[in-house]
Amino acid sequence: MPITQQELGRRLKAAREALGLTQDNVAASLDLSRSAVAQMELGNRAVSSLELDRLAHLYGRDIRELLSDQFREEDALIALFRADGDLASHAETAATLRHCMNLGRELANLEWLVGLDHDTAAAVRYSLPSPRSKSEAIRQGADVADQERRRLGIGDAPVSNIIELLETQGVRTALVDLPEDVSGLTLFDREVGPFVVVNEREHLLRRTFSFAHEYGHVLLDRDAQRMISRDSHRDDLPEVRANSFAANLLMPATGVRQFLATLGKGSDSRLFAEAPTKMGAISIEARSRVAAPDIQLLDVVLLAHQFGVSRSFTLYRLHNLKIIGERDFQTVWAQNEAGKGSELARLLDLPEPDHQAARHFFRHRFLRLALEAYGREAITRSKFAELAATVLDAADAERLLDVFTADEPHGPADCLLPAG
Repeated sequence: MPITQQELGRRLKAAREALGLTQDNVAASLDLSRSAVAQMELGNRAVSSLELDRLAHLYGRDIRELLSDQFREEDALIALFRADGDLASHAETAATLRHCMNLGRELANLEWLVGLDHDTAAAVRYSLPSPRSKSEAIRQGADVADQERRRLGIGDAPVSNIIELLETQGVRTALVDLPEDVSGLTLFDREVGPFVVVNEREHLLRRTFSFAHEYGHVLLDRDAQRMISRDSHRDDLPEVRANSFAANLLMPATGVRQFLATLGKGSDSRLFAEAPTKMGAISIEARSRVAAPDIQLLDVVLLAHQFGVSRSFTLYRLHNLKIIGERDFQTVWAQNEAGKGSELARLLDLPEPDHQAARHFFRHRFLRLALEAYGREAITRSKFAELAATVLDAADAERLLDVFTADEPHGPADCLLPAG
């Protein structure tokens, strides 16, 4: 049963107020008068389909949700802003997060239009009791990382592309300019599914760890509507567990030792992990035999390149695995800080990981699905242009469709590979 104009107005007001926006804010965004917005919310003025679409985008809502029989006053993004006023107070950050959520909803809709199964409730999760100590949190994170590696068929090999791994597991990803002490956050939305955001201010190799850390929250903290990873919370048990998961996912103990063995180095010790933060190392004691292998800066450089992580994280990982002792750790750390690690990597001609390609994985998938949907006549040309313009400039979006549809005697969808 269609909702009334008054009910739509009430929902629009609730969505606006939940984000802390004023009627003046909305009026400026839509190029309307404040009184026009007020009349919409009172139900005294009809809302055009174009205005409703723009309002849904501004509020980070699915337009279908605004018109459905059931309306949720608070979704995952609003819950995040309510819980963290610091994020909500950054207008540009809040707008970018809403934009990312909208893109996630559009992608989910495109997947549905082309027949891909996107059941957000069926995403992989590990149901474990909340850890009661740091050692238990470390053990849980390490165990789940090992299980996830087996499930994904990675074995002890490096993770070649962490963003692609998350996206192929139904986890939406984004890089956003977050407050300095926030490395990332995870939201759980009914339509979008798990949504991971990492701070684009971080060094590109640090982002790899942050994405892996947030993936740990996706797998282990699904019951929470949101998770915010701050350096000031690094001793909280869910954060310790996610750090342990990330360390073991990115640099599995067996894989590390196998690689070191090819260099004639390494030692046998029990697995315990932690991670570096901007505020220093997380100090957690673990029972293990301390060996004294002669790990040098060159070994760290080669090992970091092998696993696609930073040299500082590699050093922390070796230290936590008890492969390098405290004195050697300090020596190699000082050498790396002095720039010798970068110089060795340059002289060895070790390429940087292709993070630019990883960053555009979402855009490539989004455009491919949009072209597929257009080819199946599931969306119109104008809708394609609207979608493509969210990730390309308008001229390139038009050109892409012109090239795609050129010389296609059997319809534009015939040249596509199966969507996946």
